[in-house]
Amino acid sequence: MKRSTKLAAAILAGAAALSGCATDSRQPQQIGYISNDSSTYGTIDSIQIMQARQSSGVGAVTGGLIGGLLGNQVGSGGGRTAATVAGAVGGAVVGNNVEGNRNAGKEEYQISVRMDNGDTRIIQQDSVYDLRVGNRVRLIDGRLYRY
Repeated sequence: MKRSTKLAAAILAGAAALSGCATDSRQPQQIGYISNDSSTYGTIDSIQIMQARQSSGVGAVTGGLIGGLLGNQVGSGGGRTAATVAGAVGGAVVGNNVEGNRNAGKEEYQISVRMDNGDTRIIQQDSVYDLRVGNRVRLIDGRLYRY
């Protein structure tokens, strides 16, 4: 009787150990996995160099505040109000020009891609590295990579 109990326990232990080794022939689901669909792959049609002219407005706001504060230090009464307004307007113009000059040397690349599903997408990137017209590319998180 003891022998059969030990044998049954050994068989159960062996079955439990082997069941952990079972393989699943299905493809596991991956988090963040992008399928090989036609909306993420395409061919580059053209690449154009664009000058970055993005103004966030921070320069104008900062300049306006500083100009207003400086203008407020001049005169009294109605003259002080006029100086504050003039300082704010002048500071905003100067601040906007400073911000524009700071961004003037930057280039962006506007890349036109004919996707495999027939759509055309325009992607803007700060560099093209080794991308050329006619290259097969993949679009991942808004950037193009050679495929």
